[in-house]
Amino acid sequence: MTHVLIADDHPLFRAALAQSVIELGGETRVHQAGSLGEALRCLAEAPDIDLVLLDLHMPDSHGLMGLATLRAEFPGVAVAMISAHDDPQVIRRALDHGAAGFIPKSIDAPGLLDALRTLLDCREFLPAHLRAAVRATASQDGDSDIAAKLGRLTPQQFKVLTRVAEGQLNKQIADALGISERTVKAHVSALFERLDVRNRTQAGVLLRSLELSDPNRAWPGEAQS
Repeated sequence: MTHVLIADDHPLFRAALAQSVIELGGETRVHQAGSLGEALRCLAEAPDIDLVLLDLHMPDSHGLMGLATLRAEFPGVAVAMISAHDDPQVIRRALDHGAAGFIPKSIDAPGLLDALRTLLDCREFLPAHLRAAVRATASQDGDSDIAAKLGRLTPQQFKVLTRVAEGQLNKQIADALGISERTVKAHVSALFERLDVRNRTQAGVLLRSLELSDPNRAWPGEAQS
């Protein structure tokens, strides 16, 4: 059975995607999540998930940080980005950070089915009209290096890193993750070495470089992805 997780904060779009997955035929199960946190819980509870369709802009996803989080904690699962915005530079960055492909929300039904078949066949998917522009776009300085560094972290070290970037103290991190402060200190030392940074500020800056603003955010509290 094929398992696909759709992570998007718009219920109607999730439903439309789910219907397309079902139309692929065969034994397919669709999982749905309205936030990055829900997606992480779903992946932990359903280890057989083969593919995640991840919205680029969700309230708790912060652009490419959501992709990096899924890749760090569940490296064996393919993650494809979905978005209403098809900036070649953003798509190039997503690919550099391990995305299996990019699906624009404007894609038609036949195109979506082709995208799903391609991704489930373990091949990269880019819409035909974007391929040349994306391939002609140079990788952003440092993205490949950052992706490689993040790839050296264990899932637990990445969890510590996200909390370091939020400004949490070791005790707060220990309480949140249910581990000792001594263990947190060990993780922090290890991630400093693997990220080649000297302090918590540098570690946080490195991770936050993956944040992307939502072009559709008209004012605080209102956004479309």
